Amino acid sequence: MARETGPQCKQCRREGQKLFLKGERCFTEKCGVERRSYPPGEHGRGRVRASEYRQQLREKQKARRYYQLLEKQFRSYYVRASRQPGVTGDNLLRLLERRFDNVLVRLGFAASRRQARQLIGHGHWLINGKRVDIPSYQVRPDDVITIKPDSPATDTVRRATELTAAVPPWLQADHDALTAKVLRLPDRGEIATPVSEQLIVELYSK
Repeated sequence: MARETGPQCKQCRREGQKLFLKGERCFTEKCGVERRSYPPGEHGRGRVRASEYRQQLREKQKARRYYQLLEKQFRSYYVRASRQPGVTGDNLLRLLERRFDNVLVRLGFAASRRQARQLIGHGHWLINGKRVDIPSYQVRPDDVITIKPDSPATDTVRRATELTAAVPPWLQADHDALTAKVLRLPDRGEIATPVSEQLIVELYSK
């Protein structure tokens, strides 16, 4: 399973905001953005030359790192979104939100997408009673998500639920029983990703 292997706090600092890549640590004073609110590197505190291309690139990189995807994976989502009817930017975010690893984070069943991928890859989760070990699996309306009976990861999942303030309205979660249901597809206003998707579309449209 391909993934980013570099320092995660540096990714947040590069984008200038918290991307919540390290779960519980991001809520503490140890967070890299809290400790050093400037980009990493020798010239991190220097003046940055603004340009239209730079804004578009940074927005794309921010979205890619937020969902923890490699460039080839992210571009394939854009191509798929551009072929669907409707607004390409909205389609892109909707596809990304429906990834199984992201859904576990939104439900509060994982503290980070990296943790969600580990839990999925080790076979701790079921969808409609069947084991799904593919983090990129696209959930659909009426899908029922449950933890595997007697899973050794139950305590880890319960700790993760303590970090969750709210569950998006397109999802339904029972944190006591560790079950959830996908009610419908998400609307753009219900997607909390801190990006401007139009800038990403402009970058890839060139």
